[in-house]
Amino acid sequence: MNYPRTLIASAILLAFNAPVLAQTVHTHDDAVPQVLVTASPFRSAAEDQILTPAKVLAGDELRDKTGSSIGETLSQELGVSASAFGAGASRPVIRGLEGSRVKMLENGMATNDVSGLSNDHAVASEGAVARQIEILRGPAALLYGSGAIGGLVNIVNERIPTTLEPKPTGQVEARYGTVDNSRNGSASVDGSSGHVAMHVDANWRETNDYRIPGNRVLDDPSTSMKRLPNSETEAKEIGVGGSWVDDWGYAGLSAAHQSNLYGIPSLEGSRIDQKQDRYDFDSLVKAPLAGFESFRFKAGYTDYRHAELGEDGPEVLFANRSLETRAELAHAPVAGLHGTFGVQTENTHFSALSAEGGPDTVPVTHSKTAAAFIVEEANAGPLRLSAGLRYENVERDPVGNLKRSFDLGSGSFGAAWPFAPGYSVGATVSYAQRAPAIEELYSGGPHDATATFDIGNPSLDKEISRNVELSLAKTSGLLRWKANAYRNNVSDFIYGRIDDSLVDEEGNPGDELRLRRFEQADAHIRGAEAEVTWNQTGAGWSGRLFADTSRGKLDAGGSLPLQPADRIGASVGYRQGDWRGGLSLVHARGQDRLAASETTATPAYNQLNANISYTQHLASTDLTWFLLAKNLLDDDIRVSTSVLKDIAPLPGRNFVFGVRAKF
Repeated sequence: MNYPRTLIASAILLAFNAPVLAQTVHTHDDAVPQVLVTASPFRSAAEDQILTPAKVLAGDELRDKTGSSIGETLSQELGVSASAFGAGASRPVIRGLEGSRVKMLENGMATNDVSGLSNDHAVASEGAVARQIEILRGPAALLYGSGAIGGLVNIVNERIPTTLEPKPTGQVEARYGTVDNSRNGSASVDGSSGHVAMHVDANWRETNDYRIPGNRVLDDPSTSMKRLPNSETEAKEIGVGGSWVDDWGYAGLSAAHQSNLYGIPSLEGSRIDQKQDRYDFDSLVKAPLAGFESFRFKAGYTDYRHAELGEDGPEVLFANRSLETRAELAHAPVAGLHGTFGVQTENTHFSALSAEGGPDTVPVTHSKTAAAFIVEEANAGPLRLSAGLRYENVERDPVGNLKRSFDLGSGSFGAAWPFAPGYSVGATVSYAQRAPAIEELYSGGPHDATATFDIGNPSLDKEISRNVELSLAKTSGLLRWKANAYRNNVSDFIYGRIDDSLVDEEGNPGDELRLRRFEQADAHIRGAEAEVTWNQTGAGWSGRLFADTSRGKLDAGGSLPLQPADRIGASVGYRQGDWRGGLSLVHARGQDRLAASETTATPAYNQLNANISYTQHLASTDLTWFLLAKNLLDDDIRVSTSVLKDIAPLPGRNFVFGVRAKF
């Protein structure tokens, strides 16, 4: 049986029969507010993103799915899985692409952490205080980087306010989880005085080692244990911001500090002590010139560092200092075109140096990026068109190694045809070039968290991606659905090839670390997705059915490493008055499409989650009591996109109790 085709076909066929499953009446009071995609150049609603496949998590849905990492929070979205490197570090994997091919943003600016370098590095942005999280692909992604061939994730916390609140508003939340004795408190408050808007947010989380269903090592009963060693976390973050808001627009500043200490559940059992200081400026001027709608300028400085800790203290010290600027000018419609163009710069100093006098993992490297971009949208008869172009120059200048410069050109074009009221068919083609990341070029030392000795290649060429995507969607009514099929051909795909060689911390023959060399080969990724939803924004019963599949292969033969499993999922929810509840089940097939460096297949799993909440109305405060149940079946879940899949299962059955006050 061709399982992927069966998954997609089943979801689409159900779409035409779903009306018999439920009958629901919308009421205005119970409707979920419309959310805008802030990373889109047109700030349009999520349901309008036909040419740029988008998902926005906000409100109750975001709070229900919020986990200890961004990867965990997004892991059940269409086409998205997670790297799952323990509870402290998990990054989104979009359509089988990970690392630097998936751009991570906070309020439209790069997080500038080092999570794209390795799966054991956490994303330096906190989902617990986010207002919404956006997933984008297509032309709009070109605003933020040519290398984002997998897409981008934007975490929006609105730390720099853009509106004046007539009275203080915010929310405070506390939650406790049974699987790891987790304690989590978060708060976010906005207010104003005159033309000055103010914001403050904070988050604190501590967890112990989490409980696992049985064996630590896959298919090894001798490793049966109650808890996964070195899976504890401790995270703190505080952010403040303020802005001047007037009829002409706004201008503001923000500052944030994050501290994150977490275990790496590898057999070596290291920990990571991560800290980041971040400072941002954001401004927008409405109608700055005749024919232009707005001018926006943003700047951000980030000081990131983390230490990889062994039994005797720090082993490798990572640091990344970055200054980024963006200027965007949105023009009014002219000759049928409506769009945004601008420039972006980035200046970074990155290093991963040995704290013990051994070989440096990555030398001190100065990188400079300068880019110009444009994204336009137009209607041509019944067709809706969208296109983007970006030119980018990237320089890598390491200490003691070969300086490289890359000229990158990228473009994307899409068209959608509403062939019937509420129905649309679309196609997008894109061409993108990505410069090799610093670690891919210049690595030359041990990385204990992944148990590898990494060797870069300073002669690597730029990576070139050619992508085509077809989509079909029903975009209005209680019943909505969409189906996407895509193929991505990548010339000179860069990957880390792990061979059978074993070396010590100095790179000499030994038995501690596997040798990982960065190489290039042509590859392709193809896949399909489908999703059916019923009454997602109104009162009464709601439902969702989804399926996704992806295949990544080297053209010369063999699979790409860490490819996602085929999945199918279903959920049902109920919302009425002050009560809300839901149940979801995701089934993932076993994944035996292994890269040359992978030795074991990932078994199938079933993940059953549930939630229920009740809201009390107390004067001007809404008090919501909630219970989340995760992995109710206590299944042994191992995800194929995790380097630690053989030795670190996901948490077992977990009940999360919490209360949230919104005022």
